Amino acid sequence: MSALPQYNLAAVHESVAARVPSRECIVFRDRRLTFADVTARSRRLAHALHDRGLGARPEGRDGLASHESHQDHLAILAYNGNEYLEAMLGSFKARVVPVNINYRYVAEELHYVLQDSGAKAIVYQSTFAPVLAEVLPGLPELQSLYQVEDASGNGLLRGAQWYEQVLASAPATLPDWAEDWSPDDLYLVYTGGTTGMPKGVLWRQADVHRTSMGGRSPLTRQPWASLDELGEFAATNPAPHVVMASSPYMHGAGHWTAFLGLNQGSTVVIQDNVERLDPVDICSTIEREGVTYLQVVGDSFARPIVEEMERGSYDLSCLRLILSGGTALTAGVKERILARLPGTAVLESVGSSEGGGQAVQMSTAGGVVSSGTFSPTEGSVVVSADLVAVLGRGDEEVGWLAKRGDIPQGYLGDAEKTARAFPVVAGERMVVPGDRARWRADGTIELLGRDSATINSGGEKIFAEEVEAAIRAHPGVTDVIVTSRPSERWGQEVIAIVHLRTGASVSEEDLAVEAARHLARYKLPKAWVFVDAVERTAAGKADYRWASKMAAMAP
Repeated sequence: MSALPQYNLAAVHESVAARVPSRECIVFRDRRLTFADVTARSRRLAHALHDRGLGARPEGRDGLASHESHQDHLAILAYNGNEYLEAMLGSFKARVVPVNINYRYVAEELHYVLQDSGAKAIVYQSTFAPVLAEVLPGLPELQSLYQVEDASGNGLLRGAQWYEQVLASAPATLPDWAEDWSPDDLYLVYTGGTTGMPKGVLWRQADVHRTSMGGRSPLTRQPWASLDELGEFAATNPAPHVVMASSPYMHGAGHWTAFLGLNQGSTVVIQDNVERLDPVDICSTIEREGVTYLQVVGDSFARPIVEEMERGSYDLSCLRLILSGGTALTAGVKERILARLPGTAVLESVGSSEGGGQAVQMSTAGGVVSSGTFSPTEGSVVVSADLVAVLGRGDEEVGWLAKRGDIPQGYLGDAEKTARAFPVVAGERMVVPGDRARWRADGTIELLGRDSATINSGGEKIFAEEVEAAIRAHPGVTDVIVTSRPSERWGQEVIAIVHLRTGASVSEEDLAVEAARHLARYKLPKAWVFVDAVERTAAGKADYRWASKMAAMAP
């Protein structure tokens, strides 16, 4: 067990809320909920879950393997909203594990995740009632249904209860079992499944708190010495952030941003249009609510937002920090952000469901703006390709980005995949999410791309992400995904799927010339596919399964 301070997420929220009860906690449309409001509402849900017999095993994790859970699970199928964050907090306070569900799933996919997660309860919006109704007959364990009313007008499913009525009938008192809240209680995040079936990553709450949910002081980067110290920071911070995630809470990056704010006493703002990325709504909300901290997901989110900033006359001087993670944010887009908002810093983060935050790069106006190299965060290292040794600075070997210390327990229900992703390297258990990397002599880490997106062409390894970055450098390109298809000559060959800017007149040769300025010629695409839009997940990540289908259509 680590000697670092260990905190339960329910206890963190209660401690912070006790110090700033009247501060606005969640702002969503016409709802302005204080920390006291959210405390009461999440406690009420905790009581409701507990009354249904949901919670944790009395013996805790004794006798369980790292890929097993000792708690009941509650699924959340909803757009961003106060109910989403309340459901997570209420679960933590009931010692139940919340499960993030992708609201884009069709019935077959939804059934898979609900079954794989073993969910016994679900909070869902009425708009998703029809697809949920399709799968319920095959999920006998899913018995507690809490339906959030919305504009869809869909009626209450059989056996379900209205969410607000459940809260209204439950007490708002601190649960009697609060003394049992444990740092070993679990947090679970399902991966996006862009290259395979989604898997649930199990974390101890204490570990994910330190790496991704506000468990370190923003001033010193040291873990909070006590909950009193954290509460004091929340109460006395002269300029608390106003935080907004532009991505869905159904993905880790979105709700990590929200909990980073909640767990340090910040106000969390939710944009009005939560069904799709709406740059006008994003910019308008930033201006109206004085948002200081905006989260985006690479170019796919940042580019349309900065284009709207450039078109409009918004006063966005309130923005102090833009955080990007999950996929590449190119130097060109950073430069446009900083030109429009010279007082704003751009922080690009490398992370994953399995590793949390692993490396960062800060860009400010007047400084050098680049992409692809990052400073490692606590516990991040590069290990050898054979997973035998930790590489040193300046080692030329291309290895794996890895992390030690605050890492997950494993993948829910999957001992084999847990063993592969969490190897013992040089005597220490680490997580290796799958990013190829090189540790440079100056201490920075050069990211080369996901191994799942690595193309082996003629015996040479080509990282799809570096080819994407080279093509994006052309001003006529709006978005691009690079993938491969089988080749008799090369084994695999590089295929680029490109979305051009409206009105741009760009040829394949133009793009190849630009890419050749940044890449060796063997890395250049062998064929090009032009599309009206590149398909990405709601979190902005590349959908490589779709890309493979498009590559098969290339000439």
